[in-house]
Amino acid sequence: MPRMTAARAAVEILKREGVSNAFGVPGAAINPFYAALKASGGVNHTLARHVEGASHMAEGYTRAAAGNIGVCIGTSGPAGTDMITGLYSAIADSVPILCITGQAPTAVLHKEDFQAVDIASIAKPVTKAATTVLEAAQVPGVFQQAFHLMRTGRPGPVLIDLPIDVQLTEIEFDPELYEPIPVHKPAASRKQIERAVAMLNASERPLLVAGGGIINADASELLVEFAELTGVPVVPTLMGWGILPDDHELNAGMVGLQTSHRYGNANFLESDFVLGIGNRWANRHTGKLDVYTRGRTFVHVDIEPTQLGKIFAPDLGIASDAKAALELFVEVARELKAAGGLKDRSAWAASTQERRATLQRRTHFDNVPLKPQRVYEEMNRAFGPETRYVTTIGLSQIAGAQMLHVYRPRHWINCGQAGPLGWTIPAALGVATADPEGTVVALSGDYDFQFMLEELAVGAQHRIPYVHVLVNNSYLGLIRQAQRNFDIDFQVNLEFENLNSPELGVYGVDHVKVVEGLGCKAIRVTEPDQLLPAFEEAKKLAAEFRVPVVVEAILERVTNIAMSGSDIASVNEFEDLATEASHAPTAIRPLTTT
Repeated sequence: MPRMTAARAAVEILKREGVSNAFGVPGAAINPFYAALKASGGVNHTLARHVEGASHMAEGYTRAAAGNIGVCIGTSGPAGTDMITGLYSAIADSVPILCITGQAPTAVLHKEDFQAVDIASIAKPVTKAATTVLEAAQVPGVFQQAFHLMRTGRPGPVLIDLPIDVQLTEIEFDPELYEPIPVHKPAASRKQIERAVAMLNASERPLLVAGGGIINADASELLVEFAELTGVPVVPTLMGWGILPDDHELNAGMVGLQTSHRYGNANFLESDFVLGIGNRWANRHTGKLDVYTRGRTFVHVDIEPTQLGKIFAPDLGIASDAKAALELFVEVARELKAAGGLKDRSAWAASTQERRATLQRRTHFDNVPLKPQRVYEEMNRAFGPETRYVTTIGLSQIAGAQMLHVYRPRHWINCGQAGPLGWTIPAALGVATADPEGTVVALSGDYDFQFMLEELAVGAQHRIPYVHVLVNNSYLGLIRQAQRNFDIDFQVNLEFENLNSPELGVYGVDHVKVVEGLGCKAIRVTEPDQLLPAFEEAKKLAAEFRVPVVVEAILERVTNIAMSGSDIASVNEFEDLATEASHAPTAIRPLTTT
């Protein structure tokens, strides 16, 4: 039997589990693993500037393509604690990433050794498993189990902590004999699906709610086929956006308190039956449950059995992988259609599109400083259906979700539940690493951008091109808007007069200088007619120089973005609505007035 260090065995397993890219920062306690990474070859490594950044790069990499598992690597102590936010983000959104940390020698664990912390205990609540490996011979089995866990059931992250002496110990291991453990996923029965379809068929105004679990299962085409067979309109969740194109005749719009469409909420409130697949009834989607559920029958399909009934009790719950369920949904629907047993939903579907054509928000403003709505309008013009958008949280993300268009799965890559500021830059780098020839466009407010902007240097060093749209109002905009309920505007102002860039006025940080200092390209826009040319130029610069290119749009200081604090029936629009087609020129359906 071949002999090698446990660290080398771990690297060989990574390759045999399909890993080709990793993100991290080396350090003393993880150096044996890095030595094995170099000696083995076959895994490209991207050096991050911050270990939390490495964890978000791994997330972005995973989210970009079916089957990807991002790997992040750090040393002992603070490297592991820095990656906790990435692990939390990953488990919240069902994203499999593998976090590998170094650790002090086993003999000094629990003796307050330098940078020795019980990272496995810290990480347990935000992982599917977190293990400090104390015996070198167990390393292959722990890694094998990690990949099995990440892929089995509801996907999620795993942390493996490797003491330095364990990494260096030689073990008997033959990579040629290694085999991944088969993945297990629950599957619906024919009887369950027949009952669900019968309930749908008995309704008058049914909707499908398509969640991120459909994307995780690589089952978007099946969802579209089922919708087209039955004629039932589809509400994508924020995590499921792109499952069917925004311009599809059965796309009924998004629902929720914030990242929703006016017509989406209106369509949902007219429904009488909802089939949710791969979704978790997130509170910003549902709002107050009495409004969301009143007068409707619910069927919920989810891969995680304990998710069924967690938020509210469905009339029927089915524990199943989305792909396995949708294969049966399609099969049953085909049979019923062939037998003439499906209701005609054309009038109901047409009514959803009528609402889409009448209930629109205004995007066209000529104001200076810029209104954010105009930025998204010009983004719709500049970036086509192939664009992968990457964003996390804030008014920029909320307004972007209300006004941008997404046409394909994995083309809206959003940190949904955790929403950590700073996530966008490293996640975009991970997405662009996974899709180096694709069009990747990140979207940030100024505070999200400033949280981890040092990671732009990673894009410059490793030649990872993408376009980053930075909407700058020098405010914590979402928090300021929320503070209106407390009649305060406190500790959310970011403005100051920059002594080195007086031309900025009170907008403070000179992002163009900072971005250029990090080795990237930047364009500042102050006039609405400059936006489209700037986006076109940014695409050219990214292609030419193979680095991130930032387009900074200087916004008016205060814009309140449409949202509700309670329920989907009472969204406060704040701004003027579209009353003629020229008010929303990039809307999917041209505005019609009643």
